[in-house]
Amino acid sequence: MEVNLQSILLRHWGFSSFRPLQEDIIRSVLAGHDTLALLPTGGGKSICYQVPALCREGICIVVTPLVALMKDQVQALTNKGIKAVGVYHGLSRSEMDIAIDNCVYGDTKFLYLSPERLTTELLRSRIVKMKVNLLAVDEAHCISQWGYDFRPPYLRIAEIREFIPSTPVLALTATATTQVVEDIQEKLLFRNQQVFRKSFERKNLAYMVFREEDKLGRLLKICRKQQGVGIVYVRNRKKTREIADFLKLNGVSADHYHAGLTTLERDVRQNAWMKERARVMVATNAFGMGIDKPNVRFVVHMDLPESPEAYFQEAGRGGRDGRKSFAVLLYHKGDILEMEKAHEQSFPPVDFIKKVYNSLGNYFQLALGSGKDLSLEFDLPGFCRNYGMGQALVFNALKFLEREGYIAMSEAFSSPSRMMIRLDKEELYRFQVANPKFDPFIKLMLRSYPGLFSGFVRISEQEIGKRAGLETVQVERILHDLHRMGVADYEKQNEKPMITWLEERLTVGSLRISRENHGERKSFAMQRMKAMIKYASAGNRCRSISLLAYFGETGASRCGQCDVCLERNSLQITDFEFEQLEGMIRRTLGREALPLRELAESLPTNIHEEKVIRVIRWLKDNGQLQETPDGRVKWAGTAD
Repeated sequence: MEVNLQSILLRHWGFSSFRPLQEDIIRSVLAGHDTLALLPTGGGKSICYQVPALCREGICIVVTPLVALMKDQVQALTNKGIKAVGVYHGLSRSEMDIAIDNCVYGDTKFLYLSPERLTTELLRSRIVKMKVNLLAVDEAHCISQWGYDFRPPYLRIAEIREFIPSTPVLALTATATTQVVEDIQEKLLFRNQQVFRKSFERKNLAYMVFREEDKLGRLLKICRKQQGVGIVYVRNRKKTREIADFLKLNGVSADHYHAGLTTLERDVRQNAWMKERARVMVATNAFGMGIDKPNVRFVVHMDLPESPEAYFQEAGRGGRDGRKSFAVLLYHKGDILEMEKAHEQSFPPVDFIKKVYNSLGNYFQLALGSGKDLSLEFDLPGFCRNYGMGQALVFNALKFLEREGYIAMSEAFSSPSRMMIRLDKEELYRFQVANPKFDPFIKLMLRSYPGLFSGFVRISEQEIGKRAGLETVQVERILHDLHRMGVADYEKQNEKPMITWLEERLTVGSLRISRENHGERKSFAMQRMKAMIKYASAGNRCRSISLLAYFGETGASRCGQCDVCLERNSLQITDFEFEQLEGMIRRTLGREALPLRELAESLPTNIHEEKVIRVIRWLKDNGQLQETPDGRVKWAGTAD
């Protein structure tokens, strides 16, 4: 097995050795154990299921909610000569049928699915015919109601296990608290507890938090001071353009990115940043998933993220090459108020969500019991005007329905044009003889795009037009004619927002949205928001230790390089001396509040007086000590 694992890694990825824990996780899976892998962002999770799947006969099913990541992974494997397909909303029924048939009867090694697709009858009836060697569940924290991105469709993944009883499960996540770790194993029906946890500590990443009124000024200083490429995260699309324009006006090479851009625009901008023609990318959180750029030197958040999990994942895109990098969070008091407002808007009342669902069915003129798997163009502003609803609340209601698994929403769903020849080679030849005007075009297509007989192939109407000496619109007309005549299936590229109905339209009374679950979810989100606010506003604890403690890692040492540690370092006092004095002060003030002078005099005389004063001043500046109206000080901090 040793030679096999190493040779597969070297042949397909060019690596001579595994990263820490990767081989342990792979061996656990190959031994048939259900396994949970906790690896930080950039820790090489995909190799943990791709290598063992290639070791064995059969196919690996990978469940992930991220369509963009799914497409990237499928393309990356295809580029390595490994057969992989993705099945997600937006594909036509015929495309899904062909892809799944290739998994049953062909030599496809990887089938990527969204959790909603995994539990459809179309998939269930075919999975029993597949030789599944591994079920990999990516973003496994989504299965837990305690997780920051809980998705009810994930709860149904375990139902598939009865169809593949001897197949092990590998669950993977980069962000999970202790509670979520337990929940993942329970919900996926783990037969044994096999958890591999790599420390989330990033020794090369310096976390910085600055309370800043002039955020743009501070950002400009960061961009000018730090060499290399960076990412700047903001909460809304408008800000991405405004801040990118500001940076460009001040001599910093920058661009902006958000989900509302067309696929071509996103690809061009991402490619320019990857090749460092644009040094700084200003983006919403739509940017970064699946992007493997190791030399990001700084990640700046201009707004408070919704949770420590989201922050850790986004900040973790810096410094994957192991070199010193910076994760900077800029905030001011107004951000906290904005965050609280956004939290309220993210959880519209249950009655409003049901109203939006019902209005959506009417908008598309769907009869009850119909619509399943339909993908339809959607105009959000027009919908809101028609039904007299606010866009922000409607958007969040739709997102809630999406998380519940009723619909899949794409703000600007797009995929390249695709084509497949429906006739066999002999039938096609007879068609060409009988229809000579199509003959040159069909020959050009067969020369340009191998594989048209076996499945859908991505095509470019513009490129075909150049080769054939035709206008793009003429190419589209010919392709539509071939589709109409039954010669080919042609799926034209679509750049418009889409909604896919994952289930048939239900009556409002049949929607599975209970007020208890809605309230619980809102409460969990509130807890995560408060944890994020606490992280930003607390200036008395090492940032790395704070994040690690949130994820259940205790006993970590100070990083020595975050904003809190740098201030502590300036005291010129050892950690041991600081902790000794801090403990004495806490115990002394635990009995009663004292005047500053009396507090200083009550401490042991064997410690230099200047050091005592520095520690007291630091604790006071960082909110650990508070002054009472009569001039005394009391302990206000926490034991940690």
